[in-house]
Amino acid sequence: MVDSQGESDERPFEEVFYPADRVPLVAWREFTGVKSAVALVAVVTVLAFVTGLSNLSQPDPAVEGPLATVVPMAEGFARFAGVLFAFPLGLVTVGLQRRKRIAWNAALALLPGLVLLPLVTGRATELPLFVLSLSAIPLLALNREGFEQRVDLSSFQIAAIAAIVGVGLYGTVGAYGLRGQFLELDGWGDAFYYVVVTIATVGYGDITPITLEAKLFSLSVILFGTGAFTVAVGALIGPAIESRMAAAFGTMTASELSLLEDHAVVLGYGDVTESFLDSVGGETDVVVVTSDADAASRLSDAGIEVLTDDPTDESALRDVRVDVASGVAVASDDDARNVLAVLATRNVNPDVRIVAVANEETHVEKLDAVGADEIIDLRAIGGRLLGESLLDGQTDDVENDIDSSSSAESGGSDE
Repeated sequence: MVDSQGESDERPFEEVFYPADRVPLVAWREFTGVKSAVALVAVVTVLAFVTGLSNLSQPDPAVEGPLATVVPMAEGFARFAGVLFAFPLGLVTVGLQRRKRIAWNAALALLPGLVLLPLVTGRATELPLFVLSLSAIPLLALNREGFEQRVDLSSFQIAAIAAIVGVGLYGTVGAYGLRGQFLELDGWGDAFYYVVVTIATVGYGDITPITLEAKLFSLSVILFGTGAFTVAVGALIGPAIESRMAAAFGTMTASELSLLEDHAVVLGYGDVTESFLDSVGGETDVVVVTSDADAASRLSDAGIEVLTDDPTDESALRDVRVDVASGVAVASDDDARNVLAVLATRNVNPDVRIVAVANEETHVEKLDAVGADEIIDLRAIGGRLLGESLLDGQTDDVENDIDSSSSAESGGSDE
């Protein structure tokens, strides 16, 4: 075998049959990667929940471990720790699946608590929880770089969180300060409990105000607390629901649309859309506008930004921000809709460059008349490539064929 420099590329007999490179018997990185870390935390979450239910079902949970005398309130910790750690770990696992750094930090903060649980109870059945929780900590630390996604909160969401925290502090401090004017409210724990059940509108009635001042304070906690809680739910959970529904229907959310700028817009979905998207690749941001829900769902699954709407509707074009787009491709299989899409685009942005597809040769002039800067005649291109392939035995560069077969800019077609 000879390389391009004329030198022999043959390897010695020993190098061929006794290579120095060794193939590992086990791909350890596959077992210690990010996915393994997330799966291990999920298993720990399930074990913690099962352990917690087991401890809650016992009238007197075992407190016989080596740390039983060290951990404060050991019996309460043994009874409730499993369930109390399992619920936040469930949320943390979802965050880890999305590679969120805040979830990584929360996991490292929660897992040591589960490591302590078997050391407090001393039960042999909790040994798997101890081993897996202890193993998850270094595995997460090893994969720190795999959890780099940040949680981007809007100013409204930050304000909502601050409001609910502020109301909680106001209610807790105020209730503790007025503890002499409440029945059965003696300490900080009782004050925090009272605020939570009041904001949640549960109102067990075990802690009640007995003076007018305490009653007015309770009314303020109810008004401020329920208002802040409602706003926080709308600000934090609403966008997540909107995003899920948008993903299910294959469309973009309003917040995602607002970030678009200097992007390419594809109006309609046709036979040439897929090849166009493949050719553009990662060179520019692309958004497809189509009323075909099935096509929108497929494109969304493939990672393409999609707005499921009528591409001939000017309001849809404004939503997809054609006014700041770098160019528009009109590419449906219906030339009549392509003409309407060009007209709508010109009304929204008279200066944007429009390239349209003509499925029939007779419609080239119509697309040119309504304002398309360039028209691609698919039948003419296909026929020319077929003829050149048959006569010459090979096809020329596709881009040259497209240039020679498409109509000139704004000057009509020579077809």
